[in-house]
Amino acid sequence: MNEIERFYDEQYEEWERLAWHLQEFEVTRRYMQKYLDKPQKVLDIGGGPGRYSIFLAQQGHQVTLLDLSGKNIRQAIERAKEADVHLDSCIHGNALWLSEYFYKEEQYDAVLLMGPLYHLLLEEDRKKALAEALRVLKPGGILIASFISNYAPLQDYAGRMKDLDDEERLLGYLQDGRSEADDDPEFTAAYFCSAKEAQELMTEAGLKQLVFAGVENILSGKEEQLHKLSEKQREKWLDLAWRLSRDQNLFGMSQHFLYIGRK
Repeated sequence: MNEIERFYDEQYEEWERLAWHLQEFEVTRRYMQKYLDKPQKVLDIGGGPGRYSIFLAQQGHQVTLLDLSGKNIRQAIERAKEADVHLDSCIHGNALWLSEYFYKEEQYDAVLLMGPLYHLLLEEDRKKALAEALRVLKPGGILIASFISNYAPLQDYAGRMKDLDDEERLLGYLQDGRSEADDDPEFTAAYFCSAKEAQELMTEAGLKQLVFAGVENILSGKEEQLHKLSEKQREKWLDLAWRLSRDQNLFGMSQHFLYIGRK
């Protein structure tokens, strides 16, 4: 078991994270609805406990989920059952070794890569995970990927007003996005990148960009306030964030980037 798998198995609760971070889930969900607008065969690589997999299954898609964490896989099975939806398969596996689970190439209409690129510190591994995702994606298929912004650590510390004892390390992420597992006791090994770097990675892989969005933008760090709003007002603010998500002037405000491209 590697350190990332251990973190999600023993320390972290990913299902509840997306329940709290409404702006991340809701803006991403809207993009999925727009670009996966008819039932398709979908592979969710690194899909955690299945929030997006279950949502897509509810929309009529045939979804296979793969995740590094055994706990996440067990939760996905339980949550799908609670939601009364069917997931084609839930696989405990590694995004770098898709050939062990999927021998056939170009078998999925859409592939989600919304976790692995967070945690692969080596550029060669990020490129390998992306290449493996593209290997199983049909020509003309849609790839949806997410990244953590290199401003996210700064946003996180500022949001919690944590004592600054190593501000040079936080500023360093703007130059080198590598964060080792012991850099932050509340997180694991992670890679933070700029909007430019994320887009260049996907372009070099041969994808045609359809969307690049700053997910949280004006609502970054506003979780507590959002949860206190009425449903009607919350929906209005989420709609505003959705409408502003492609404004390049706001990319630095977001903790996550969303990329949608066509193979």
